Amino acid sequence: MNVIYLDNNATTKVAPEVVDAMLPYLSEFYGNPSSMHSFGGDVAAHIKQARENVADLIGATADEIVFTSCGTESDSTAIRAAIESNPDRKHIVTSRVEHPAVKNLYETLSKKGYRVTFVPVDNQGHLDLDYLYKSLSDDTAVVSLMWANNETGVIFPIEEISQKVKDRGIVFHTDAVQAVGKLPIDIKETGVDLLALSGHKLHAPKGIGALYIRKGTKFSPFMIGGHQERGRRGGTENVASIIALGKAAELAKEHLDDNGYERIGKLRDKLETSLLAQISHSMVNGDPEHRLLNTTSIAYEYVEGEAILLMMNEHGICASSGSACTSGSLEPSHVLRAMGVPFTAAHGSIRYSLSRYTTEEEIDVVIEKTPAIIERLRGMSPFWKDAMKSAAV
Repeated sequence: MNVIYLDNNATTKVAPEVVDAMLPYLSEFYGNPSSMHSFGGDVAAHIKQARENVADLIGATADEIVFTSCGTESDSTAIRAAIESNPDRKHIVTSRVEHPAVKNLYETLSKKGYRVTFVPVDNQGHLDLDYLYKSLSDDTAVVSLMWANNETGVIFPIEEISQKVKDRGIVFHTDAVQAVGKLPIDIKETGVDLLALSGHKLHAPKGIGALYIRKGTKFSPFMIGGHQERGRRGGTENVASIIALGKAAELAKEHLDDNGYERIGKLRDKLETSLLAQISHSMVNGDPEHRLLNTTSIAYEYVEGEAILLMMNEHGICASSGSACTSGSLEPSHVLRAMGVPFTAAHGSIRYSLSRYTTEEEIDVVIEKTPAIIERLRGMSPFWKDAMKSAAV
């Protein structure tokens, strides 16, 4: 059975070019980049090039990029650096729809003496900007907002928000894990001080990420050890994965420059339009205009997302449910709850996320198989039967 992979916001296929770039550093070029000899020095030179590639992707300079193990480490490092650099400030501003990498850390900090403001969103996933700006104070240490939502794809106006926050002299951090490589970003044109990204969301392997630190931003390292990363992240470099991320960043920039996401957007729109037309009582979660071109979250009322995924899996179709934050949870995701999506729709929400490897033939299969899956599940659903009885009255 061929796999139809539409779960690219969870992780992506490692690009063949990326595999080719990293393999020599797992075999031939194993020198330590910190060594004095040329065998290690050659490795260091290739790390430098990878750093420049990552910087180019977001419009930064190479010395503003620190390699980490993942997006979560980048987020945690940024947030802890921001609050440690402002020890007298005990207020944090974030949103109600952040990824657990940020959300769970702030919930922990709220139990350790920090006052955390969770900015609400409307039913399309837009931030309440008036609420956000009114919440800022002289006690605010950091404002931390995702660039694009991992479930709905909704894009926040980070350029605007970060400039206003910067004008108040407050550190601004963004979790841009879903945005980097999918949106053109020129970090110099924003007020962003700290930006987190992850390799496995842009066709590099798992276990590698990066943190952008704007020049002049106060910073204290989370990983304390050797002199690596200019003293900002101790530990011997994960050379092969750094090379891989550099290559993936190069390919992502080429794809953006070639407007490659327009093709992905057309496939996403075909999938979405066809499913909504064929399946009654279905709807898009989030703003259909201001979102990532590769992402759609569709709610199918009166069925369970997990059941949909299991039946899709029988056809080799991989997607993600918006109905559970963690495996085993029966609660709808915090993102959909924050948006006020009805429980009958939130429980049956499926996120489809495409990549540059997605084909139209694969989309056609999903369009063909999904209506029968929903019909079968609704036939077994007491909620669907009750809803139809009520509608008939």
